[in-house]
Amino acid sequence: MTHNPDQPALPGNEDAVNDPHAPVPAEPIDNPGLPAHHWRPTDVDPAAEKRAERQVATLFGIASLMSILFVVAYFAFEVGEDPDTFLGLGASTLFLGLTLGTALLLIGIGAIQWARKLMSDVEMVEHRHPAASSDEDRASAVAALRQGADDSGIARRPLIRNSLLGALALLGLPAIVGLRDLGPAPGNALAHTVWRKGMRIVNDVSGTPIRPEEVEIGQLVNAEPSVFFDADENGEPIMDGHEVLVEKTKAAVILVRMQPRDITPLEERANWGVDGILCYSKICTHVGCPISLWEQQSHHLLCPCHQSTFDLADNGKVIFGPAGHALPQLPMGVDDEGYLIALSDFEEPVGPSYWERGE
Repeated sequence: MTHNPDQPALPGNEDAVNDPHAPVPAEPIDNPGLPAHHWRPTDVDPAAEKRAERQVATLFGIASLMSILFVVAYFAFEVGEDPDTFLGLGASTLFLGLTLGTALLLIGIGAIQWARKLMSDVEMVEHRHPAASSDEDRASAVAALRQGADDSGIARRPLIRNSLLGALALLGLPAIVGLRDLGPAPGNALAHTVWRKGMRIVNDVSGTPIRPEEVEIGQLVNAEPSVFFDADENGEPIMDGHEVLVEKTKAAVILVRMQPRDITPLEERANWGVDGILCYSKICTHVGCPISLWEQQSHHLLCPCHQSTFDLADNGKVIFGPAGHALPQLPMGVDDEGYLIALSDFEEPVGPSYWERGE
């Protein structure tokens, strides 16, 4: 680094630079002719410096206010089927975008103004050096970092420092509030499904109830709860829209039929099937892929994503692959009209098993 001989000394340090007897560092090349340095108003006018400092702190303060208004807007405006609007636009989306965007913009503008008006403003020339740094170079780099911290003035400008820290801290509020939209934790969300005692098992495309005699040995049927197709006394769907999509991802099942003699159920699951028909969750316990690749001779169900393989004749046990938990089985029976029904919800969480699960 060299000093431009045409550059005037910093205020209060004129003698050091203008001393003709001061040692001149050796340079590999002559001065290329740097232009004369021009001091900024904030370098020579204390009033301008204080004014700039207040401007930067104000920008950071307004950014903090915008982060708080983001949280207010998040809870104040309705979304969904009857959302609040503003100028024909969704009020929630509009104000969330404006407040968060303004907060980020003001922090950026404040940082730029801080650097342009208040941080040290000097010309520097750096010469190339070998790629392998010496101990002296490392020490110089550390010294330069410390000098940079000193030049930024963050230690001697508490107003800017504190307002910036406050703005950055409050900027975390939108992120924290936004996590609410991710929904409940997986362990709770997947612990229960819409399956209830007496609910019919229906074809997942037509919604047709299924009788035991309609399922042939070796067949696999993709199914789901009848509630997705049921209507109330006014003919309106009991469940519809987004709610159906969410619940379908958890309640999807498969029916398979095999020879009863081939099934080795756990003692407590002896009555969970009907004439060799068993019902299992369709969601792989590895990362949640839907499964329906059925090998009727071996009674194995293969996940197409990572090849986890489950033995449905042996309580859905994992026999190959990365899945760490057997497929949940749905207790099943027959109603008075001869249709297959659930006897209860699953007795364990469905889906991926990467959180703690009870046995």
